[in-house]
Amino acid sequence: MAFVILDPCGPEKSAECVSVCPVDCIEEGKDQFYIDPDICIDCGACKAVCPVDAIEEEYDLSPDQEVFLEKAEKFFADK
Repeated sequence: MAFVILDPCGPEKSAECVSVCPVDCIEEGKDQFYIDPDICIDCGACKAVCPVDAIEEEYDLSPDQEVFLEKAEKFFADK
């Protein structure tokens, strides 16, 4: 499982998550930051420091939040 960055990140983009990620799997996109689901080690460091509570574990996503996992997968597939 991986962590996923949700909608509250968009307007904030504070980036605390980037500096604490031990595997450097978080990258900035045009509209928000994204966590690479293939690299994320599920440590939770990003979730702990997010000031807007925009990070959830993949298995905790509600159906309407699953679009953010899809966005992250597409973001990294297009690289």
